Amino acid sequence: MQNIFLKPLHETNAISVLVLVKTGSRYENEKNNGVAHFIEHLLFKGTKKRPTSFSISKELDGIGADYNAFTSKDKTGYYIKAPKEHLELALDILSDMIFHSKFDSVEIERERGVIIEEINMYNDNPVMNIDSLIENSVFDGHALGRQISGEIKTVKKITRNDILNFYKQYYKRENMFIGISGNFSEREAKRLIKKYFKVSEFNKNKNFDIFKPYQHSSQIELTEKNTDQVHLAIGFQSVKYGDKCDKALELLSVILGGNMSSRLFMKIREKLGLCYYIRCESSYYEDTGIFTILSGLDKSRIDEAVKNIFKELKKFVKNGIKQEELNMAKKFLKGKLMLRMEDSMNVIAFYCEQFIMKGKIKTIEKTLNEFDKITKKDILEAGRKIFQRNKVNLAAISPHKDKKYFENLINKYY
Repeated sequence: MQNIFLKPLHETNAISVLVLVKTGSRYENEKNNGVAHFIEHLLFKGTKKRPTSFSISKELDGIGADYNAFTSKDKTGYYIKAPKEHLELALDILSDMIFHSKFDSVEIERERGVIIEEINMYNDNPVMNIDSLIENSVFDGHALGRQISGEIKTVKKITRNDILNFYKQYYKRENMFIGISGNFSEREAKRLIKKYFKVSEFNKNKNFDIFKPYQHSSQIELTEKNTDQVHLAIGFQSVKYGDKCDKALELLSVILGGNMSSRLFMKIREKLGLCYYIRCESSYYEDTGIFTILSGLDKSRIDEAVKNIFKELKKFVKNGIKQEELNMAKKFLKGKLMLRMEDSMNVIAFYCEQFIMKGKIKTIEKTLNEFDKITKKDILEAGRKIFQRNKVNLAAISPHKDKKYFENLINKYY
């Protein structure tokens, strides 16, 4: 399939352009960890045509555009959302940044400091950092367990040659997918994409180590920090993107901790008053996934909180869910998806991510229909598959520095 996807939305006055590059932190090694994220920053720092970051931002700010980029474990994205009459400018600027960035040595050193401060910001914020900590536990020793931003020690050592080598390996036209949604002419969009990007066949590379499940006992990852709250995550290795169980697990994450009427929210926060936030997330990669429960807990009542979180998991594994809960979760997920589709950027992200992860695209209607088909039995089977006692992971940011303390909680309550 060609590396473009167009989704006209004539009821809006905006256009959104997204370029996804099939690379991210899982394509790195221990030495260059952080280089994909480093490149994402540097592409905003100047090209031959637009020599400084100010040159780029001035043009985009001049039309009131929203623009940014992101790096994940398996992809890197660059996007511009602008008034519909500026489609060509959006494609011009994105292609210029992606293909003609200078990677100036002075800018590299300056941005290195920016990224280190970004890492410090995440490390100082337990709500942000707990996600990385639990993934490090679930995917211990694998690239998926490393931080997307890299660690300060690796970012300090990344050279310009490291950056250029990684860029040359992955920033190829056949490794990119371009999507446009909003109010535009398809014929004109194809002409402009050909002009600025050239159309090619998408070649989804597999230059990463496949994750192979290995866990046979509980694992714990701790960061000692003098906090007033304990930020706790419980995680399980889950299924890959597109697995037959993924929709069931998304619904389960809603039922257990996806909203303010979910089981864990009602029990841990509303009934027992043990936390400010508690939520579930189900995330997927090409070869595996992770199901997590995240919470910020009263540090004097950790024992009670962990006891009741595990109690809810065991209750689910034993008894499953009620039909009313399933119906409500379906309506919740479908409603959230439909609300997201009110924005042209969310529309194009929905379609492009599917292709870059699976090589094919499902319509919103088909996705909603897949949720409709999920039964209580499907959810129970999917949950039992991952909520195994010998595969539980626990991560915590807290004043407690003794792993034995948390090991005892797992042994005692799960």
